[in-house]
Amino acid sequence: MADIFIVIPLLSVFLIVLFLMPFWIRKAHQIGLIWDDMNKINAKKVAGSGGIIVTFGFILGVLLFVAYRVFIVQTTDFLIETFVLLNVILIAAGVGLIDDLFGWKHGGLSRRSRLLLMIIAAVPLMVINAGHDTMNLPFVGVVELGLIYPLLMIPLGIVGATTTFNFLAGFNGLEAGLGMLILSGLSIVAFFTGNSWLAVIGLCMIVALFAFLRFNMSPAKVFPGDVMTYSVGSMIAVMAILGNFEKIAVFFFIPYIFETIMKLRGGLVKQSFGKPSKDGSLSLLYPNLYGLTHITIWLMQRFEVKPTERRVVYALWTFQALIIVVGLWIFRAGIF
Repeated sequence: MADIFIVIPLLSVFLIVLFLMPFWIRKAHQIGLIWDDMNKINAKKVAGSGGIIVTFGFILGVLLFVAYRVFIVQTTDFLIETFVLLNVILIAAGVGLIDDLFGWKHGGLSRRSRLLLMIIAAVPLMVINAGHDTMNLPFVGVVELGLIYPLLMIPLGIVGATTTFNFLAGFNGLEAGLGMLILSGLSIVAFFTGNSWLAVIGLCMIVALFAFLRFNMSPAKVFPGDVMTYSVGSMIAVMAILGNFEKIAVFFFIPYIFETIMKLRGGLVKQSFGKPSKDGSLSLLYPNLYGLTHITIWLMQRFEVKPTERRVVYALWTFQALIIVVGLWIFRAGIF
């Protein structure tokens, strides 16, 4: 009967993001924190860094969940892990906000600074030696990593997931929708592998992103900014580490692995945007393809489908959803 109280943190997250976002949008316009909507022929100025409200709502929701477990369920199990998770998210969000304020058109933080700061975000997980230090490698078997896991694998996971999640972006609703899908897949895995507490925390971020989509779908009223993409990217890595299901998390991340390879092909300077036309369609911004958004536009053109911004986003959401379904099927023996 007490489990019905779990609805309270989730509903609180949704309402916080839903009602605070309009205030943030107005304030962002007042202080000049506004960016061009690049996939529109007449690019309007849109409020930036809306992810700060997403992160705020998420943190309050998780704290309500902690209160529920402490006062209603009367358990302190996984309390340290929960607060470590919040620390990682807060540090990642702070780095993202700094990057936003520096301005993406001006390069934001340098790559070296971003790398060092995201390593700091991994420190809370490192100091509690989170996760399992064993790895089952093909043709080798179980390998004991020892200190290599907390000192190398954890920061590598946090930095990798956070920075690459930021690569597949630039379309209204794209980042929030993809984040919802990946976190939904990981929450399912967490629930069926005995980590129900982690599944609820994942749901808190999913609900926050769902409320954010109300303002972020095309035509967007607010952009997420790095403050959200860094938070979501780090959340994905933290769930994988604390839940000990890194393999399936990497599989869910396949679209981002492809995106990273293509971005490297473009020297990490080519943007994911399309070239807008007066009829609302998008064409390729460059002669070559440097991202999954470019591939999607190209494929739509080949099959004579008008490549609008929403259609590109829906297509990439569908691709991510298929990857998750395939991943759940491949790894079903270790999940269900």
